[in-house]
Amino acid sequence: MTAAERELPLAVELRPPPDVESALMALASKPHSLLLDSAMRDPRLGRYSFLTADPFEFFTVPADQPGGLERLEHNLKQWHAPVLSDLPPFQGGAAGLLSYDLGRSLERLPRPRIDEFQTPAMAIGLYDTVLAFDHVEHRAWLISQGFPETDPRQRLLRAQHRIEQFQAWLRGDSRNSAGSEVVAAANNRLPAEELAPQLVVAGPKGLTSNFSADGYRAAVERAIDYICAGDVFQVNLAQRLLYPAVDDSLALYLRLRQCNPAPFSGWFDLGDSQIVSASPERFLSVRDGHVEARPIKGTRRRTSRAEADLFAGDDLLQSEKDRAENVMIVDLLRNDLSRVCEPDSVRVTQLCALESFQFVQHLVSVVEGTLAAGQTAIDLVRAAFPGGSITGAPKIRAMEIIAQLEPTARGAYCGSLGYFGFDGSMDLSILIRTITAARGWWQFPVGGGIVAQSSPDREYEETWHKAEGLLRALR
Repeated sequence: MTAAERELPLAVELRPPPDVESALMALASKPHSLLLDSAMRDPRLGRYSFLTADPFEFFTVPADQPGGLERLEHNLKQWHAPVLSDLPPFQGGAAGLLSYDLGRSLERLPRPRIDEFQTPAMAIGLYDTVLAFDHVEHRAWLISQGFPETDPRQRLLRAQHRIEQFQAWLRGDSRNSAGSEVVAAANNRLPAEELAPQLVVAGPKGLTSNFSADGYRAAVERAIDYICAGDVFQVNLAQRLLYPAVDDSLALYLRLRQCNPAPFSGWFDLGDSQIVSASPERFLSVRDGHVEARPIKGTRRRTSRAEADLFAGDDLLQSEKDRAENVMIVDLLRNDLSRVCEPDSVRVTQLCALESFQFVQHLVSVVEGTLAAGQTAIDLVRAAFPGGSITGAPKIRAMEIIAQLEPTARGAYCGSLGYFGFDGSMDLSILIRTITAARGWWQFPVGGGIVAQSSPDREYEETWHKAEGLLRALR
């Protein structure tokens, strides 16, 4: 091994470390900038944030086109590289969006009836340079792999150049003028008459939904009918909220991370649209062959009164309906992980624990395993995508029912945002509490799991509890 090879990836600590918001504003105008942001400072889940931009390759895959995961897999094999063990785990790799409709390339599923925004199945960048934050140690590093150069000396020279380039970007606010994005979006806004039928709902003026209150309750009742008929045990059902964009998506994200911090937040610029997320849920992570999933099922609204929060949390812990909802998805995930993990390594290490976020409390379980020899993070995605917590069980039949009951495509919602490291690691969120900014609109579905014991009124009310943090960030 040459001296140059031993020095890669190249890492430079930034002293003092920049704050995440200022760094994002400095890099947001660069091509396909991406922030994977642990805005909720939880040392278990919120230790690291990662900011990157200007990938050396970027590709999108339409929702009906197969081959996206194969292309991603080829790229990861081509650019395989180690990481520095004493630094945050993402040190370059493939990162971006896997939308809910990627599932149609993995299984035979019906198309959504209406898809006005045409979110791609995948939007992935190959990022050679990352700004990594450690919120526990209050430190930050620029880390560069030097790709796409392959000659060791040229890789080292490129890594040095890229770190200097990112440092220059961070020194000055190179963001586009405030509001330019929304002006462009307003000039190219998809006309309301080209949208799926929308109904005015309570909330900020201009907010609409693809369901009326009665329509959503009727859809819940239809889902319960399917459950009682033995088709499924659980179905996730969402209403899509829609709001005309009033400023740029970066300003929207900065408001969202302040009013609704979450451990798997993110902002991603696809070019013609942006993902704005405050997700509390990890889909899957892989580190040194160890797999973790953290499914969320069961929700109660938080209040400003501690006593009421304690009562609601205890009610959630004692709820047979919510526990059954969670356990069903845990069983589904155990089955999904068993397809690619070592026999007997799949285990439930946390079952229905109460975790609190800004506006809601959830029941959260943890399923872990060890990848079998020869299996990769991409194989795990093939086995488990999309996450069972946002489909239902059995998964394929639940997705067929979702396509029947929901009028519009989910797009990014219930897909994943995250990274595939050049070293074989992976960390993906599930895109709930997520806004997609596209064609002059902000769309953000909100939903929940329907089981036999579900009350249509309470299920509809729960969607609004989950929307509360998003609604507060709109203006």
